[in-house]
Amino acid sequence: MAITTYSAKTVLKENMLVEAEARGHKVIIDEPKNFGGTDHGMSPVELLLSALGACQSIVARTYAEKFDVDLQNFWVELEGDIDLDGFFGKSDVRPGFSDIRYTFHIETDAPEEKIQAYKEFIEAHCPVGDTIANQVNLSSTKVVVNT
Repeated sequence: MAITTYSAKTVLKENMLVEAEARGHKVIIDEPKNFGGTDHGMSPVELLLSALGACQSIVARTYAEKFDVDLQNFWVELEGDIDLDGFFGKSDVRPGFSDIRYTFHIETDAPEEKIQAYKEFIEAHCPVGDTIANQVNLSSTKVVVNT
């Protein structure tokens, strides 16, 4: 299969509220009140954790049959650590996550060895997880609009 390009658009609204749109679907992203937002949506870093868990869940659903796993229920609990001094410019540390941890909850009657192979496959085939775990080419184009 050829490379597929995905796209999204974000628009900064009032305060820290951001509206993201892709394929006509919209998501509201905001910061909690203690970070200057209005708490109308998840923060970007919470959304990143959610994107990872959602991607892992979709891989789990897509490949359950291949692994002969009767997937009765599946969810992911995620958490990540950020040193906010990097974001606020208070110290020379990365502004992003230093660690992300997750736990798969797989309800199935499949034997443990099948579940282990299935778990490893999910981790190896999740595009969001792969993007987080590996360096990606990130580039920008500066556009200035004068009104």
